[in-house]
Amino acid sequence: MKAMGGKAIYGASVGILMLDARFPRIPGDMGNARTWPFPVHYRIVRGASPDLVVRQGATGMLPHFIEAARALVADGVDGITTNCGFLSLMQADLQAAVPVPVATSSLMQVGLVNALLPRRQRAGILTISASTLTPAHLAAASVPEDTPIGSTEGGREFTRAILGNEEELDVDAARADNVEAAQGLVAAHPEIGALVLECTNMVPYAANIRAATGLPVFTIESFVTWFQSGLSPRRYPLD
Repeated sequence: MKAMGGKAIYGASVGILMLDARFPRIPGDMGNARTWPFPVHYRIVRGASPDLVVRQGATGMLPHFIEAARALVADGVDGITTNCGFLSLMQADLQAAVPVPVATSSLMQVGLVNALLPRRQRAGILTISASTLTPAHLAAASVPEDTPIGSTEGGREFTRAILGNEEELDVDAARADNVEAAQGLVAAHPEIGALVLECTNMVPYAANIRAATGLPVFTIESFVTWFQSGLSPRRYPLD
C-alpha cells in the first residue's frame, strides 16, 4: 500500500471560517471543537466582529473571508463553512473563489426542511437579529420570502452578549431567551412544523427548544454534520 500526499493537513475535511470574537464558546457552539464528532480545521477572519457581520452586513470583509477560505483549502480541507448564518451573503462569492464545496449558512437548510414537512406546514427561522436579517440574506440562502422569523433580540442576555462580544455569558438566561423566542414564534405561526436556527451560537439550546415546542430543530451542527458526511463518507468493513 502506498500513501499519497499533496496536503498540509489530513483528517479534517471541514474548514470553518470563524468570526473574530471573545464571547464564551460553550459546548455545542460551533467554535468549541468538542462540539464536533469529527476533526475540523479553524481559521479566524481578523476584524470580522459579530456586530460588523450581523448588524453591518460584513461591509468590506469579503476579501478577507476569501483569503481565509483559500488558506483553509491550501491547508487541505475538502469543504468550507462559516460560523455565522448572516454570511449567506458571501455564499456565491466564496463558491466562485475556492475549488471545494461551500456551505456558509444554516439558513440553507430551510428549503430542505420545507420539503420534508407535511402539507400546509413550513419551517420557521429563529435568528439572533431579525432587524438586520434582510431579504438579501434570505435570497442568498434560497429561503422563501414569506418564511416566519423570530428573534432573541428582545431577550435579556443572548443577543446582547453575543453581538456585544462580551466575555461573560449567563447560560441560563441565554437559554431562556432562545426558548421564549421559539415559543413566541410558534404561537404566532401555528403552521410552523420545524425550526431552523440561523445563529451558530444557538446550538447549545436546540434540545431545550425542541422540548419546549415539540418541533424538530435544525441547526448549523445538523447542517455541517450532513455536509461532512458527503466530504468524508464513513467506511464500513466488508467481509
